[in-house]
Amino acid sequence: MSKLPAFLSSLVFCLMVFVAFPVVAQSGSAGNAPAAAPPPEKVAQLLKLLDDPEVKTWLQNRPPTTIETAEKEATLEVENIEAQARSRFRALRAAVPTVPSEIAKAARRVHQQASENGFAPAAILLLGILCVGAVFEWLFRRTLHRTKFESPALAQAYAQFGPLIVFAVVSALVFFAVEWPPLLRVVVLYSLLSVIAYRLVLGLFRISMDVGGTSRFHYSRIRIFAAVLASGIAIWAMCRPLGVDPDARSVIVYVFSLALFLIALETIWHRPFDRKGNPPTRTGNILASLYVAALWLLWCINLGGVFWIGIYAVVLPRILSGAEHITSAFALTRWSEEAVNSPRMVLLVRGVRAIIILLALGWLGLVWRYNPNVIARDNPLFQTLVYGLFKSIIILLIADLAWQLAKSYIDSRLPSAETDLGLPPDVVARRARMRTLLPIFRNALAAVLICVAAMTVLAEMGVQIGPIIAGAGIFGVAIGFGSQTLVKDIVSGVFYLMDDAFRVGEWIESGSYNGVVESFSLRSIRLRHHRGSVFTVPFGELGAIRNGSRDWVVDKFRIRVPFKTDMNKVGKIAKEIGKQLLEDPELGPHFIKPLKLKGVEQIGEFGIEISFGFTARPTGEQAAIRRRAYTMITQAFAENDIAFAQPTFQVGGEDKEAAAAALYKRQADAAAQAAAAAGGGASGGP
Repeated sequence: MSKLPAFLSSLVFCLMVFVAFPVVAQSGSAGNAPAAAPPPEKVAQLLKLLDDPEVKTWLQNRPPTTIETAEKEATLEVENIEAQARSRFRALRAAVPTVPSEIAKAARRVHQQASENGFAPAAILLLGILCVGAVFEWLFRRTLHRTKFESPALAQAYAQFGPLIVFAVVSALVFFAVEWPPLLRVVVLYSLLSVIAYRLVLGLFRISMDVGGTSRFHYSRIRIFAAVLASGIAIWAMCRPLGVDPDARSVIVYVFSLALFLIALETIWHRPFDRKGNPPTRTGNILASLYVAALWLLWCINLGGVFWIGIYAVVLPRILSGAEHITSAFALTRWSEEAVNSPRMVLLVRGVRAIIILLALGWLGLVWRYNPNVIARDNPLFQTLVYGLFKSIIILLIADLAWQLAKSYIDSRLPSAETDLGLPPDVVARRARMRTLLPIFRNALAAVLICVAAMTVLAEMGVQIGPIIAGAGIFGVAIGFGSQTLVKDIVSGVFYLMDDAFRVGEWIESGSYNGVVESFSLRSIRLRHHRGSVFTVPFGELGAIRNGSRDWVVDKFRIRVPFKTDMNKVGKIAKEIGKQLLEDPELGPHFIKPLKLKGVEQIGEFGIEISFGFTARPTGEQAAIRRRAYTMITQAFAENDIAFAQPTFQVGGEDKEAAAAALYKRQADAAAQAAAAAGGGASGGP
């Protein structure tokens, strides 16, 4: 770990040298250009100074330049790293044969100290503490069936961690109740901690396996891996207070790391099919093995920061996925919520995710042994980057949590169009307006959060955002002058929304465009025609809008009947059809006023045009009502011997006078019938 700052400083120095090299070269080339001759007086003064003995002594003993010193230091640093690595390898190779003797010496020290203080061997004492804890744990497990939980996830967590807590508390009480000899205390302490940590990890992954976050194969490998890791950490922690030689202790640690490396390789090459049923490929196994080998080598050469970044790249996404499975299962069973996007669910899941990421960052900072004072003195650029990186991640976590909470709240308040049927008109209108405005507000909020988070991250990384904001303002003004049509569309859309001219799901007509409003963006509206076509119309081209989905809809249609038709009879038929339509369970709820005969609209050449009309709710069902009415009117006319008017033609003979008299008589009879029909239609109107 001590080699990491030197390595980073060397890397930064090399970058500075590469950056400074063009400047130095440019200045050197500039110096070769012919310069103006200085005055003779200054030349004489310069020669006089060069002849001064003190100046000559200083020139002979002057320190090397900064670039020369930096290059020399960089070369020496590389040589030092190579020399230290070679020396370390030799020391470890020499310490390998001494490991058994060092372990035996440590065991004898512990046994001797235990005997001198009247204690049994450490293994027996540790076994006794574990047995006492196991007895109390067994007693606690007998009471598990008496405790009932509504949430299965909570019951599983209680069954896994309840006995562990009892075991840990009882073991701790026994441990603190005894005055241990120093060496024996260290052995028992780290052994108990390793057992408790091992059981805690198994409990977490057991719950993850129960909720589907971990497979049974990986759980079996995690058990072995956690056992070796816990044992290695406990032995590594014991070796220093027990007086084990540092090189022998390093060899022991490398042996445990090699065991973990082999377990990881075995897991890679024997893993089963994935969740989609795809078998692991040989290429994937080779790449994964190389990645694990690279991580192990990084750990061996003491590059802990890079090593943990590589571990996070593989392990952290799986931990986050397992934590999400566990928290989601707990929330759904605890609160009985099927909506996974509720604010409470998002707060729990995203909160747990943020806590895990913050803990990972904290551990990474601890591994790097981050010391702000030393870094500020030696490398301010590194200090700015590290500070900015940690703060930026925290800012992004806060922004993500705020966005997810706001989005879930807006989605929960966004009503569905399928639930509007049967509600009062004012409630339906309010819900339609919310369906129109809330998506726009959600998109605007996302844009604001992204801009604020991006600017804050840049500021934390040391970037001056003042010029960026000023440049963005100037660029925005230029864009505004160059895109007046776009600005017109955006401003027109804002005023349309302020005037509540249309909502999602309403039918509107503007010029040659008509259809149902499906959605709209910042500059245009999307209309779905009843034949399936989609119109995307900029707001600036809409103009006057005819909205056919507000308050009520009056639908009228006309039919043509012969001149001799009885209007009173037609009015009664229309009234009966309107009553039947009101009683229809599908179409009846859409009526405001029933179908009725309006009267005679005009007298044509072949018959009389009469109109029918009804008032319905603006739900788009008026076309279905009109089609049903056509069908019922046709059937009713056929049952009551009422025909529809049809054009007729007559062919005259040679007797023109008789034909003219007959024609005059027919016209007079038709006029009389029309007058009688007009009187009857007026009496049967609204």
